[in-house]
Amino acid sequence: NPEYLAKCGGRYSSEWFWSKILRAARVAPKVFDAAHTWVEIADWIPAILAGTTHPAKLKRGICAAGHKAFYHTSWGGYPAASFLAQLEPKLERVRKNLPDKVSAIDAAAGFLTDEWAKKTGLRAGIPIAVGAFDAHLGAVGAGVKPGTLVKIMGTSTCDIMVSPGNKDLGNIPGLCGIVPGSVTPGEIGLEAGQSAVGDIFNWFVQVVQPGKGGLDHAKLNEAASKQKPGESGLLVLDWMNGNRTVLVDQRLTGTIIGLTLDSSPADIYRALIEATAFGARVIMERFEEYGVKVERVINCGGIAARSPLTMQIYADIMNRPLAISSSTQTCALGSAIAGAVVAGKEKGGYKTFGEAIEKMTSVMPKLYEPNPAAVTVYEKLYKLYRQLHDAFGIAGTKADISNVMKDLLDIRDEANR
Repeated sequence: NPEYLAKCGGRYSSEWFWSKILRAARVAPKVFDAAHTWVEIADWIPAILAGTTHPAKLKRGICAAGHKAFYHTSWGGYPAASFLAQLEPKLERVRKNLPDKVSAIDAAAGFLTDEWAKKTGLRAGIPIAVGAFDAHLGAVGAGVKPGTLVKIMGTSTCDIMVSPGNKDLGNIPGLCGIVPGSVTPGEIGLEAGQSAVGDIFNWFVQVVQPGKGGLDHAKLNEAASKQKPGESGLLVLDWMNGNRTVLVDQRLTGTIIGLTLDSSPADIYRALIEATAFGARVIMERFEEYGVKVERVINCGGIAARSPLTMQIYADIMNRPLAISSSTQTCALGSAIAGAVVAGKEKGGYKTFGEAIEKMTSVMPKLYEPNPAAVTVYEKLYKLYRQLHDAFGIAGTKADISNVMKDLLDIRDEANR
């Protein structure tokens, strides 16, 4: 059944639905045998609020089912029981207890119970939207639509796009999921991401502790912002926690190229930021390579709101204007939009997600525009990044990377001239 893997980048994660259940079957058989069914928490919380936790009443969302549990309409829902039984015979029983159909976030999971109305201060009986993952709802809260790439930036990064549902998209190698209806109903949800972004910056500050802890993020940002692109002569592969997209290989590790006795903490810090931006560009180019045009980029999350330096570097390396969501809680706002659409169907409110997103989302006035001079330098550095990316990340690549260190010195010397 190679078609299963084709919808999730060619490799199934140990963090996902069937992997976790298989793990439980092997190491905690009493727990496994006692369980009637297994539920994603994104589906469980709405069920608790609505009092629909009975397996026969519980509604499951396409977001969790499609991105984590191999659900896809092209093969009739969840994977075949016979396929799962080849992995572990006990999984066949789990499959038989899953529904044939799941729901998008424009469906009601149920209605708020009296008990939870009292706890939340809301009115009993209001509809509760079917659940979805934080990043996917964050994309809704940021204003996702076809042509818009939403980057939810934090310890890691999740990149979300949608494509018109009537367009034959096919498979995109390396993406974490290609799922109709997983973000907004009627559109194909596309998920990619980087395994570490903010975690890389925290590692440098808190674990490496430059200056014996005397340099925090603010001071390093300030020092790095005074540098020109290419000035440090450094280039980093941002795989300190593996590569999620597009290589889908958690056994890849990070590297810093170009270190000399003159390299400073600010040099390294800026190079780490640049590396995550290079990784973001690889993802953007993969979308476009397979026909999903990126016309607009909206960033949200803590890094987007707090680090102008990072946003400018991303704009320069991606060579795209970057907008920042006005909301600091886009995941919560996306949930509210889903609730507004579900409620609107009954009370004359928002009838579509397009209408609700238009009315309920916005971006900050400041737009980070690419700096042409920086773009020119980063184009040179990006070519070197791709050399390293392919040489270390793609098996069988016959790559000569003997030029990289010396090219970095040339770029450094030109920046400092």
